[in-house]
Amino acid sequence: MSTLFFKFLFKTMGWKVTGIPPKTMRKSIWIVAPHYSNQDFFLGLGVRATIGFDIGFLGKKELFTWYSGWLFRALGGHAVNRSQRNNLVESVSDMFRKADDMHIAIAPEGKRKDTDKIKTGFYHMALRAGVPLVLVGINNPEKILMLSAPLFLSGDYQKDMKIMYDYYLTIPGPKKSWLTNYAKTGLIPPMT
Repeated sequence: MSTLFFKFLFKTMGWKVTGIPPKTMRKSIWIVAPHYSNQDFFLGLGVRATIGFDIGFLGKKELFTWYSGWLFRALGGHAVNRSQRNNLVESVSDMFRKADDMHIAIAPEGKRKDTDKIKTGFYHMALRAGVPLVLVGINNPEKILMLSAPLFLSGDYQKDMKIMYDYYLTIPGPKKSWLTNYAKTGLIPPMT
């Protein structure tokens, strides 16, 4: 797919990007929230084309059939078996260790509907692979994708997640329950 096409689509839809990470960053996991729409996938393709990072994504293996697999791979997809969580974390960590350059986007909410907790596999993946997170906030009201500076994890889950949760509280627009619960209580659910 043409980079120019996705760049054009991104701009035509009225979106822009703030906070582009340094080009010297060779590996990272991009955490995207809030995830409300199928349009988010196309925003990802647009931001990838606009900022010049080759950001891939993880997709359930069922998407990578003989007739559609080529398309998802061309768009940066990596097929994964989501039924085996521990193997998924190890598999993705191994992909990072073997690659010279690799960036993966993950929506930890796991779905477009409201959720009171996020999935934490990305945290395990980043720690095991030794790669930073880039927090991507979807500011729908203003049509801005807000990118954080790289967040290097300390291994202290509560401390690292506090940074992440606080970042997402600054993103304008509606919040899902996982974030509103944190805003009310200051408590982050334990790692899963």
